[in-house]
Amino acid sequence: MQKIFAIILLSLSQSGCLIAAAVDGVTDVAIAVVKAPIKVGAAVVDVAIGDDEDEESE
Repeated sequence: MQKIFAIILLSLSQSGCLIAAAVDGVTDVAIAVVKAPIKVGAAVVDVAIGDDEDEESE
C-alpha cells in the first residue's frame, strides 16, 4: 500500500512540472507569434525608407 501511495505522490509532483513546462512552451510560442509581425513590419519600413547614412556621408 505504501508503494502505491509513493507512486501516486511522485506522479502528482511530476505532473506539476509537466504543467509548468507546457505553460513555458506556450508562452514562448505566444511571444514568437507577437514578435514576428513586428520584425516583418520593421523590415518593410527599413526597405521603404532606405539608409540615410549613405546620403549623409557624401
